[in-house]
Amino acid sequence: QGGREANQVSDDYRYQDGSYEGYAPNDGYYRGGDEHAHEEDAQSDVTEGHDEDDEVYEGEYQGIPHPDDIKEKQKQRAPAVADEYRDRADLMAERMEDEEQLAHQYENIIEECGHGRFQWTLFFVLGLALMADGVEVFVVGFVLPSAEKDMCLSSSNKGMLGLIVYLGMMVGAVTLGGLADKLGRKKCLIISLSINSAFAFLSSFVQGYGFFLFCRLISGLGIGGSLPIVFAYFSEFLSREKRGEHLSWLCMFWMIGGIYASAMAWSIIPHYGWGFSMGTKYHFHSWRVFVLVCSLPCIASLVALKFMPESPRFLLEIGKHDEAWMILKQVHDTNMRAKGEPERVFTVSYIKTPKQVDEFIEIQSSTGTWYQRWLVRITTTFKQVWDNVLYCLTAQYRMNTLMLAVVWFTMALSYYGLIVWFPDMIRYLQEAAYESRVKIFDEEEVSHFTFNFTLENQIHRNGEYRNDKFIGMKFKQVRFEDSLFEECYFEDVTSSETFFENCTIISTVFYNTDLYEHKFINCRLINSTFLKEKEGCHLDFEEDNDFLIYLVSFLGSLSVLPGNIISALLMDKIGRIKMIGGSMLISAVCCFFLFFGNSESAMIGWQCLFCGASIAAWNALDVITVELYPTDKRATAFGILNGLCKFGAILGNSIFASFVGITKVVPILLASSALVGGGLLALRLPETREQVLM
Repeated sequence: QGGREANQVSDDYRYQDGSYEGYAPNDGYYRGGDEHAHEEDAQSDVTEGHDEDDEVYEGEYQGIPHPDDIKEKQKQRAPAVADEYRDRADLMAERMEDEEQLAHQYENIIEECGHGRFQWTLFFVLGLALMADGVEVFVVGFVLPSAEKDMCLSSSNKGMLGLIVYLGMMVGAVTLGGLADKLGRKKCLIISLSINSAFAFLSSFVQGYGFFLFCRLISGLGIGGSLPIVFAYFSEFLSREKRGEHLSWLCMFWMIGGIYASAMAWSIIPHYGWGFSMGTKYHFHSWRVFVLVCSLPCIASLVALKFMPESPRFLLEIGKHDEAWMILKQVHDTNMRAKGEPERVFTVSYIKTPKQVDEFIEIQSSTGTWYQRWLVRITTTFKQVWDNVLYCLTAQYRMNTLMLAVVWFTMALSYYGLIVWFPDMIRYLQEAAYESRVKIFDEEEVSHFTFNFTLENQIHRNGEYRNDKFIGMKFKQVRFEDSLFEECYFEDVTSSETFFENCTIISTVFYNTDLYEHKFINCRLINSTFLKEKEGCHLDFEEDNDFLIYLVSFLGSLSVLPGNIISALLMDKIGRIKMIGGSMLISAVCCFFLFFGNSESAMIGWQCLFCGASIAAWNALDVITVELYPTDKRATAFGILNGLCKFGAILGNSIFASFVGITKVVPILLASSALVGGGLLALRLPETREQVLM
């Protein structure tokens, strides 16, 4: 009997080819392998007998088991009895050892599964989610010119609407990224995409500014949470040799999202008639159709994600061995069938699972009320998420986290700041050119004349208008200064940037116009009447520069294509660190050339060059952030850093926009110095291209 137990010890746990194996699950699946050969080697040529219960047993002498096997068996049995009495530090040390063994074995398993149809299918599913993130960044900027008139937005309201999406993304990245390490990649990504698609869809129908702002905030929260999950999820199906390259290819979908948003804005928003109205209160204009169309990539990704499995690496981390094994077998079989080798057998029989330290206390259904049980579950989960956040700042990861935080922040401050600054500068140059073409009319006298056409970009000074009619006409950028209007009649008049300054208006009737009180500055109104003023805000004019703004965004998104291709091909050859440092330093040099951008074409060209140079740094940052942290902290760390990135975007948008039309020196120096500092600091980060996923 002693020999029989010793033989069992020697067979229970064995190390083969750098992978750790033990008991094969007794679930009816064929595991393959060479167990039979091991049994023949371990057994001696002795007789077999039967005990009273007709159970087979081996002979007295079975060979001497290896001492390491006996120690390993004793080590496995002892904690099963005494875990509750052991110090947590000992349990964590044992878990760390298990995780290291699992990391190397999992790398071997992924290599055996190969890279094929399964990974490419997941690539496109997660790419749609990343595309939705790219769309979300652009959608508010495209609808603002139309929404500001449709919802009567002030300058402060427009600024808040532009920043609220980034605020939602910041909160979503930290919250949902942390939950993904506790609840699972797939589950949290489905929650994230569901939130985004539901509130993005709803925002296209709401009429009030407050409700629209709230919908975009929650929509941003959802899509912000998807970004850290997407990269953590996809990386756990990739081998070390493929990880850097294919994560970089995945980043191309952010570019595709920008191109999609620009093309849809160009195709839909200028067609103001693409909509409907219900009475005088509810209007569904073309920009709302655009918002609706922009939610389609998120919805498509959400539907496709239903057919994808959970990350097996996450399942192993929480001790769900059998589920993880089944998914890995599915990956293997899918890829082998696609390669024309369906007869290839998945040879893995057992995968190392780390020791489970965290204990989730489940309240029985008979204990307390339903909301008390849910409160305990939610409180416990968020406590675990908070512990993960603090773990990223422990001694082991503190320096890496702080350096990455600085690099993420400086990159976001300069990139998002300039991305907003470029269109604003182009618009400023356009307005300056427009104002230079203004027509000035002095001391004109007009009487008994009917105006029924559009007046645009004009200044009328010291004029006199008597018994004139202004019917069914439009004023755009028109200013009347020190003029006299006597017994005139205004009917069905719409205006944009039109004002009356120091004018005298006598016995004049305004009927169904939008010439409100604030448009009369220091004017004297004598016996004048305002009847049936236009209600709400109206899209009176199509902006001539809308096409150029869409084109600028389109070219800016398209310009990152060469950078994406280069970074994908070189990521695993030159390494992540050189990619980040080199890209950021080249981008800083590009910033200095902005001093020579004194025309629209020059600004567009420098924007394309800057975006193309900086995209490699973004891709490498995504890859190194995934690789520097262990599986149970990966999405949390990515969420924290991406949340900090969105905070940098908020600051960049606010700071850079405030200098438009004032000076170019501050934005250019701020962006270039931030890129130089972040790029040099990035060179001190550890290289991870030869590292397995922990």
